[in-house]
Amino acid sequence: MEKEQASPRKPKSARAKWHLFEVIGILLVFASLVILLAVPDSLSTFFNTVIGEVKPIVVDIFLTSEVGIAIIISVIFGRLLERLGFTDGLIRLFVPVMKWFRINPSVIVPSVYNILGDINAAGKIAGPILVKAKATKAEQKIAIATMVQSPQSFATLVLGLIALSVFGIQAFPLIVLSIFLPIIIVPILLSKTIYRDTKKVELQELPRFTPKTRFLHTIFASAKEGAELLFLLIIPAVAAVFFFIGAFKFFGLWGTIEAALTSALTFMNIEPATGIVSILAAPTLAVAQLADLAATVDPKLIVGSFVLANSGLPLSVIFGQVPVTWAEISSLNEREALMAAIVGMVIRLATAWILATFLTPFLLG
Repeated sequence: MEKEQASPRKPKSARAKWHLFEVIGILLVFASLVILLAVPDSLSTFFNTVIGEVKPIVVDIFLTSEVGIAIIISVIFGRLLERLGFTDGLIRLFVPVMKWFRINPSVIVPSVYNILGDINAAGKIAGPILVKAKATKAEQKIAIATMVQSPQSFATLVLGLIALSVFGIQAFPLIVLSIFLPIIIVPILLSKTIYRDTKKVELQELPRFTPKTRFLHTIFASAKEGAELLFLLIIPAVAAVFFFIGAFKFFGLWGTIEAALTSALTFMNIEPATGIVSILAAPTLAVAQLADLAATVDPKLIVGSFVLANSGLPLSVIFGQVPVTWAEISSLNEREALMAAIVGMVIRLATAWILATFLTPFLLG
């Protein structure tokens, strides 16, 4: 007797189901065809607009000016300091202070390297130090947020001092309150509020951080590291940020965004023209422009601009370089590093407003 067996129905393939991005893709295909037929030169105009935004920053600032070379030099300088025991010296100084507040002292290392070198070099050098010091994820986030309070190059600080002298503003109290005090205050503040998973560390629990590489090897390896940092990380991150700025300009949105930035910066007592340069391009360029402003500018706007520029800006660093760098060399992923950098930037904006509003009258000579 012949038995008929019903063949089981094959389950529907997962590939046959429509995915959200397949729908978006189909819409983009039809939209592209319509645009090519109706406005055939719009795509080339879009690319020209984006290139017009990206090229001056990537080429004129990072490739052919001193900024790109400064990044490579800062990595060399930072690695030499590390090789000469600078990190171990810092740790010995800050262990008693941070032990009192139950925080791993390595959280201050990125900030100091940031002042002396560059924010990208600071992350590259200090990230592994935090891991080696067994800093918790919360402490690594504190380190990033604190690093954002410091000027991302020594040149920014020096040019800012020149601008302050032009306007007759006392520099010493401002530097102490805006640059050095946050290295202590911010870790304490964050450890009591947002990032509480911190722990007291004794000096004997920490390893030594001075590498044993040969000095010549340190110099040449750090130069190579600086070049890789510039070409493989910084320039792509900057290009990505200014790609979106170019896209906003093409769609007619940038004027509204720029006007909103101007209003917000003026409200926070930050000189808007140089403030926007700090946020979007380069703080070093912004403080160089401060000295050229007319003497009729309100001094508190100069103080606010100085404090803002001496930070982890521009946005390409906050949203591009910091997340990518720290995700590679620390225990944090890109999102965690980005959120810590944003927390640090919010604190810096608040610091700029407070010092500009309440400290300026005491700084005028």
